[in-house]
Amino acid sequence: MKLRGRKIVGGKVEGELIVSQKPLSFLGGVDPETGIVTDAESDIRGQSIAGKILAFPRGKGSTVGSYVIYALKKNGKAPKAIIAGEAETIVATGAIIAGIPMIDGIDVSRLRTGMRVRVDGDAGEVEVIDSDQ
Repeated sequence: MKLRGRKIVGGKVEGELIVSQKPLSFLGGVDPETGIVTDAESDIRGQSIAGKILAFPRGKGSTVGSYVIYALKKNGKAPKAIIAGEAETIVATGAIIAGIPMIDGIDVSRLRTGMRVRVDGDAGEVEVIDSDQ
């Protein structure tokens, strides 16, 4: 399965997905020291986004969330890439300043945690390469 979206930040990575079907707040919702999701409303609470490809519908919360994404990168706990349904300003800015490949315009309801995907931020494509999870 190949999904086409829009490039926000270029780059190509491959890895395991962690998928939230709910909007995600980075400020107070993700620990920048550990990469663990702490947002009480999140369906991936308690899970780590470090080294995974993170997919979610859109961000929510404070503009400081951009700096949390940057801190995740500086601490080695950032996701390899971000896939969003809608790239609102907070997450897009965070991905840009942290240099994390990002695509939006993707229907994240078609993705599942554990799938292996290839993200081509330059082309705006997400390709599922293993969905037997």
